[in-house]
Amino acid sequence: MATTVDPVVATLVVIMGAIPGAVVRYYITRFSAEWWGAHFPFGTFIINLSGTLLMGIVTGLSIKDDTIKLLLANGFLASYTTFSTFILDTVTLWQMGGKKRALLYYLGTVLLGTILLKVGIFLPRLIYG
Repeated sequence: MATTVDPVVATLVVIMGAIPGAVVRYYITRFSAEWWGAHFPFGTFIINLSGTLLMGIVTGLSIKDDTIKLLLANGFLASYTTFSTFILDTVTLWQMGGKKRALLYYLGTVLLGTILLKVGIFLPRLIYG
C-alpha cells in the first residue's frame, strides 16, 4: 500500500495494530479448540473468513486517512490473518482485468504453498535425521 505517512510513524502504527491482531487470533484459536475440539481447525477457519470480511469492509469504506488504513489493514488484519490480504490481492488482480494473473496467483499460492510446507517439514528430518 502506498502511503503518505512518515516511515517511522507508519512502522509504529502497524505495530500498534499488529499486537492486538495477534492476540485476538491467539484467543480465537485457543477458545475454538476448547469449545469444539481439535479435530478440525475451527479457529483458523473462523479467523480466515472473518478477516476476509473485515478486509472487505475496510476496503469498501474507502478510508482516506493512510494512518487508519495502516492501523487496520497492515497492522491488525495482517497479523490477524494473511488470508484476507491474499484474497484481496486476488480480487484486485481480477478486477484490474488480470483474470489469468489472478488465477495464477491464487492457484500458485495454494499449490506452491502446500509443496513448500511439505518441503519445510521434510528438510529438518533430512538434516537432523
